[in-house]
Amino acid sequence: MSSSPLRAAVRARMPAGLDDLAALVAIPSVHDPAVQSLDDCHRVAEAVRVAFGDLGLEARLATTADGSQAVIATHPAPAGAPTVLLYAHHDVQPAGDLAAWTSDPWTLTPRDGRLYGRGAADCKGGIVTHLVALRALLDVHGAFPVGLVVVVEGSEEQGTDGLEQYVSSHAADFRHVDTAVVMDAGNAAAGVPALVTTLRGTAFVELRVRALRGTVHSGMFGGAAPDAIAVLVALLATLRDEAGDTTVDGLDASQTWDGLPYDADRFAADAGLLDGAVPIGSADPASQVWARPALTVVGIDAPAVAGSSPSVQATAGAALNLRVPPGVDPAAAGELLVAHLLRRAPAGVEVTARVTGVGAGFRAEGGPSSATFRAALSEAYDGAPVGSLGGGGSIPLCATLERAIPDVEVILAGVSEPAANVHGPDESVDPSEIEHLALAEALFLTSLTTP
Repeated sequence: MSSSPLRAAVRARMPAGLDDLAALVAIPSVHDPAVQSLDDCHRVAEAVRVAFGDLGLEARLATTADGSQAVIATHPAPAGAPTVLLYAHHDVQPAGDLAAWTSDPWTLTPRDGRLYGRGAADCKGGIVTHLVALRALLDVHGAFPVGLVVVVEGSEEQGTDGLEQYVSSHAADFRHVDTAVVMDAGNAAAGVPALVTTLRGTAFVELRVRALRGTVHSGMFGGAAPDAIAVLVALLATLRDEAGDTTVDGLDASQTWDGLPYDADRFAADAGLLDGAVPIGSADPASQVWARPALTVVGIDAPAVAGSSPSVQATAGAALNLRVPPGVDPAAAGELLVAHLLRRAPAGVEVTARVTGVGAGFRAEGGPSSATFRAALSEAYDGAPVGSLGGGGSIPLCATLERAIPDVEVILAGVSEPAANVHGPDESVDPSEIEHLALAEALFLTSLTTP
């Protein structure tokens, strides 16, 4: 069918969709009680439930094993039509250092054609994309052309596998799904459409060092007393070589990416490298971020610079995030990292390390639904060619769906293109990405029943 009626309907629904986005961003739904009250997560879950319920779906809240609330909304398929699962998540990363934000992270703020706020792209923008697409379908057709299972997760950012456990234990509720559209990825750039075909797996490791019974004066004991922070730094330094490649004993770091390239200059701009800096690693940026393991230090326990004293520290710690390419078992990779660190513990210093969480990688095999979505995506972007990208992040549900649903086809799309700066300060979304992806989704769902 022509995209004109749906294009007009999507455009007409965008103002209400952006109002929804502002309301969702205003709720700081960080699923971590050490950071934010979980009442906020429950509030946003209920708001999402109501939004999909207002579309005529049977919408409910499902409490998962980690205490998070997922929204499950369903609508039966018309006779002979397939059923499509639509995924997003309503939890977000913490805002972090508020001083690093140009505007309040919990207020959706327009600036230079983009909308800024935590979760604007990852992944409340994905929720709104689904809402706009479904509302446009009702405006044009008066009914949904396919069966629907909408799943909006409540703890994706924590990697605690609550939803994965729920889907695995309720597999019978999902086995009628033919295709899953995971709206938690993104394009190569705003206006440059793509589907993500691989996701790296992930393992989180907590590293702890104890060097002394207690902190002591650096003037009296420094130079002979082991320093926990120095030991920590030395251990972390073993995890990367001079080129910047990740070096974990037993973990292959030689893979290469064979899809859409990632130009080094563009990567430098997207990642915010300093003037004159070049991407690290011995391979091209696409291979480094999509095909090879990558170790990132995401947190350190040590005294802050402000208020620090001249002392030899007794303890220190670090939180590590290891990303691995699809096909590599993240749990096994995490244990390799633990063994690597323990093997290098100096005599007389207590070093402990443990895997605290894992998420499976994923490779989308493609198929007829993916081809149909690519065609819809191209049409939504006025005939632009659709590329294939790797995803540096992890969406553990993808592998869970493949295990739970025989022959399901998973499609990875989304509004989090590189300029969105997800997980960082000044996260933002280009509203045209929401509009284009909503149109693509509406066209896709319609095409599944069009001869």
